[in-house]
Order: sequence, then C-alpha cells, then structure tokens
Amino acid sequence: MEQLHTPRLTQREVEVLLWAASGKTAPQTAHLLDISKDTVNFHMKNCLRKLSVENKTAAAAKATALGLLHMKDVRNPVE
Repeated sequence: MEQLHTPRLTQREVEVLLWAASGKTAPQTAHLLDISKDTVNFHMKNCLRKLSVENKTAAAAKATALGLLHMKDVRNPVE
C-alpha cells in the first residue's frame, strides 16, 4: 500500500496560505506581513508546488485536509 506524503510548509508559507484562505489578495497579505507582493507570490507558488495543486483555493483545501491549516485560524488570523 502506498503511503501519502504530507508536505512540510514553512511558517511563512502557512501564514500566506491562511491570509489567502481568509480572502486576502497578495497586496493585502504583503501589507499585513510587511513583505513585498513578490515575496507573497513566491511563498504561494511554493505552497502550490509542495501541495501539487493549481490554485490557492485548492491549496487551502488540501492543506486543511492534511491538517496543515486549521479553520479556526482561517476565520480569525492574527492581524
């Protein structure tokens, strides 16, 4: 039987994904995290690659299913 691999996301990747799951755009997330929009996009691309998905909605869903994101954090991310 094949075992499923759970990817490791960095703390920053999780933060970017949480804000995306909360409906924030890359510029909004950049402002909230005090980083550039390009840096937000860099971390999001890493999430997409690590999770083998095509978009941030799928990334948030898969990360939640794998236990990497928790819906309580998505509803109330720390600002």
